[in-house]
Amino acid sequence: MEKTPVQKLQSELKAATVQMEEMLPKEVLNAFEKSIQDLHVSDSGKGLLAGTKAPDFTLVDSAGQKVTLSEETAKGPVVLIFYRGIWCPFCNLELKAYQRINSDIKAAGGQLIAVSPQTPDHSIFIQEQNELGFHVLSDLQNQTAEKYNLKFKLPEYVHAIYRSLDISLDKFNGDNSWEIPVPATYVIDKAGFIRSANVDADYKKRMEPSEVLHILQSL
Repeated sequence: MEKTPVQKLQSELKAATVQMEEMLPKEVLNAFEKSIQDLHVSDSGKGLLAGTKAPDFTLVDSAGQKVTLSEETAKGPVVLIFYRGIWCPFCNLELKAYQRINSDIKAAGGQLIAVSPQTPDHSIFIQEQNELGFHVLSDLQNQTAEKYNLKFKLPEYVHAIYRSLDISLDKFNGDNSWEIPVPATYVIDKAGFIRSANVDADYKKRMEPSEVLHILQSL
């Protein structure tokens, strides 16, 4: 079996960051960085720590089927990914990277579950576009993200920028709240406890899937 390079996702994220810096005006990049720093110093989106009991939830997947976390962890460990949406290139890279090791995660007795505030039709689109072979769930109004202390509201000074980039969150998420989750990756064991937590206000930073796999294999 071909092994995924250890830092493959990190290289892809860096390349996407460089591309973004080349494409967008300096004032837009500055606004995005300010929004990251403002989130860092706020009380929002800090996530849950390792050792915490993972809040249970039931959400609908892209096929319209209900998925309950506690029922899934009863079968084996779950890698739970919160992502922003199909409009985020960094999220797409992350999901593709996890798909590359999906068979390894299954071989370790685990499974992947990805969650975003997108409507089911957009969840279907991101699943088909990235050929994802795992659950992609719709967390409308960020109710589950709130349980995991990940929900936050994008500041008003980036709203016009998002619109200019054709990122219509009301269309993607079905509401006009401007609320999204901080990207996060949790490894949850069979007992329902969080064994590893990675949460970063900087959406350009994600946990390397090979590190997640190593944690999963050690359970």
